[in-house]
Amino acid sequence: MLKDLVKTCRSYRRFFEDVPIPMDDLRDMVDTARLTASAANAQALRFRIVTDAAEKAGVFAAINWAGALKDWDGPCEGERPGAYIVIACDLSVGRNKQWDDGIAAQTIMLSAVEKGFGGCMIGSCRRDDIARALQIDTEAYSIDLVLALGKPKEEVVIVPVGEDGSTTYYRDANGVHYVPKRSLEDVLL
Repeated sequence: MLKDLVKTCRSYRRFFEDVPIPMDDLRDMVDTARLTASAANAQALRFRIVTDAAEKAGVFAAINWAGALKDWDGPCEGERPGAYIVIACDLSVGRNKQWDDGIAAQTIMLSAVEKGFGGCMIGSCRRDDIARALQIDTEAYSIDLVLALGKPKEEVVIVPVGEDGSTTYYRDANGVHYVPKRSLEDVLL
């Protein structure tokens, strides 16, 4: 059921780095995303699959991991993503793609979960560094999002928003990652 897939599709930031994602699976995730809706049907998004060790290291170094976890610099060696998919916009096709990134990213994440993987959508990154690491021409393409993907190595639990109203995610002493979510009654107008 779709709702169960969505509940399982959390932001995972620690992975079993030694578990590779088959290239066929990565290509299928992108193939699924390319079928989604696109503003004015411009289909301006382009996808760069990153599995090469040196390129992965370049992308990893340019990511700002988990802003709410102030004392955590990101996954340690052995817990880093097995692959990345960089979502870019072909600037010659169109710049009116304000919703396309989110639709494509969530579709890729749902596809990853369906295949037994997981990931994290990352917007907080140094795009110029990523462009250099992947040799992407920033005059032709804007780097929009980075999707970190792999076999999840952490437990992520959805909890109700507390009395203080905070939606900030957090971890407990055992490394369990908690994500507060508003109730249905709170989001209905």
